[in-house]
Amino acid sequence: MTGVRGWTLRLRVVALLTVVGVLLGILVAAVIVVAAQNRQYTHNVLDRSGPLRAQSQELLGVLVDQETAVRGYAVTGDPDNLTPYHQGRDRERQLYQGMRSLIGPYPDLAGQLDTVEAQAGEWRATVAEPIIEVTARDGTAAGQALVSDQSRLRFDGIRASLDALQDGILAERERGAGRIYRTSSLLVVLLIAAVLVVVVAGVVLLVSLDRIVVRPLIGVAAQVRQVAGGDYRHVIAGSGPPEFQRLAADVDAMRRKIAEDLDEVREARERIGWVNGQLQRQAEELTRSNRDLEQFAYVASHDLQEPLRKVASFCQLLQRRYAGQLDERADQYIAFAVDGAQRMQRLINDLLAFSRIGRLTTGFTEVDLNKVMGDVAAQTEAARQYADAELTWGELPVIRGEAPLLTNLLANLVGNSVKFRRAGVPPKVRVSARLVGAEWEISCEDNGIGIEPEFTDKIFVIFQRLHARDAYPGTGIGLAIVKKIVEYHDGRVWVDTSVSGGTAIRFTVPALPEQVDAAEDTTTVRADGGRADGGETAGGVGATDGPDSPGGVSGGDRTGGMREAVG
Repeated sequence: MTGVRGWTLRLRVVALLTVVGVLLGILVAAVIVVAAQNRQYTHNVLDRSGPLRAQSQELLGVLVDQETAVRGYAVTGDPDNLTPYHQGRDRERQLYQGMRSLIGPYPDLAGQLDTVEAQAGEWRATVAEPIIEVTARDGTAAGQALVSDQSRLRFDGIRASLDALQDGILAERERGAGRIYRTSSLLVVLLIAAVLVVVVAGVVLLVSLDRIVVRPLIGVAAQVRQVAGGDYRHVIAGSGPPEFQRLAADVDAMRRKIAEDLDEVREARERIGWVNGQLQRQAEELTRSNRDLEQFAYVASHDLQEPLRKVASFCQLLQRRYAGQLDERADQYIAFAVDGAQRMQRLINDLLAFSRIGRLTTGFTEVDLNKVMGDVAAQTEAARQYADAELTWGELPVIRGEAPLLTNLLANLVGNSVKFRRAGVPPKVRVSARLVGAEWEISCEDNGIGIEPEFTDKIFVIFQRLHARDAYPGTGIGLAIVKKIVEYHDGRVWVDTSVSGGTAIRFTVPALPEQVDAAEDTTTVRADGGRADGGETAGGVGATDGPDSPGGVSGGDRTGGMREAVG
């Protein structure tokens, strides 16, 4: 018993299942053997002894018909009376063949059948054929003289042999029925035994589970609840199989660790209280800092710009009044002063715009980017006329956002595309959109000077310039504003380096839920019925990358007004 108690739960279950499996295997093998015997006995009764009995009765009738036909011919001398005799002989041979194919398992019956066949042949040779021959040659009187008591006795012997054959067939049938009954009863006993084995195994399994699983688990659970109630010093002890004892040991180790952690938590609470106080003070300082920042923005937009405007105005007055009256160096100094004041004003304005993104908000509304692009085209019209630039855009979606910020975003992108153009090549700027998952991907592509791959991240950093100020004017803050506006709208922006012959800047904004649902419905329809004519995307807006792009304006793309362009 000591060895069994040391068994693991898995070993005990495997042992029980092995014993039950072996017993059930033996019972199943016995059931298969007995069922095969029962099937064979049933086959013999139904397919052998039954047909044998019916054919033996038919054989008796055939022989009686032959005897009657011979006697009738001896009386009348009419050859037609011999027809049953000849037909009976043919049928008799068929019955012998059929009965021998069925009588194999019964050797005693085969001998009796041979006796009947021999007696019938002897009767025909000694009685039937002589009567037929004498009657045909000498007449009916001579034939009737041969029909004697002795001939009748010979036929009665055949009849007795057939009766014995039938009695033997009936006896074999009864023995077969008895075997069927015994094997059927044995099958029932074996099935009952199998059910008992399963029931006993189930009872043993339930009792074993209660003793070696349920009770130990209940004990461990009760101790765990005691610890959970606050008694962290209570030692958890396990019982039952080794697995449960190890489980109890692991839980107790966890209890000890929790007790140690609780001690540390108590110490940490005091530190957390002190840290919370510090955070509260820092939050108050941050609030004051934000107020100071807003005050600085106000000062930058009003107080700092007023002196700059005065400096710039008087420098410009000096430049207009005394241009050409002083020496060349003085004109150059005045030009430097005017340019510096103007650049300082632009820097302050751009910094102000950058700092206000996300702070001074009018709230998100549904914004039609087609209308936004119309405003962008109007804002950039002067620059596009100067550069002979072409601005086109496809059908753009409706999104949630702030229209002024989105206008500023697209105006910066279009302005950069016009500014950074190749010499001698009229700029072409293309704005398009496509639905990717749950986001709209907006693209601004041009045929300008392009951006080297190693600088694609640097351009979105504030005040980062890739070219000298005299080559391309600006403060270097435009794309930083673009990035901040995109991130404020929960999107991302990047440069697509796979595009050659220009620059492609792409950014994402969340799509409206109904646009995503419509796209999924359209995808389902395409999967069921093939691509619809025209290839329209969900919501009527598509990725406008060519002249046949879906969602575009009928007959061509929308244009910024510089040229009538078909993209």
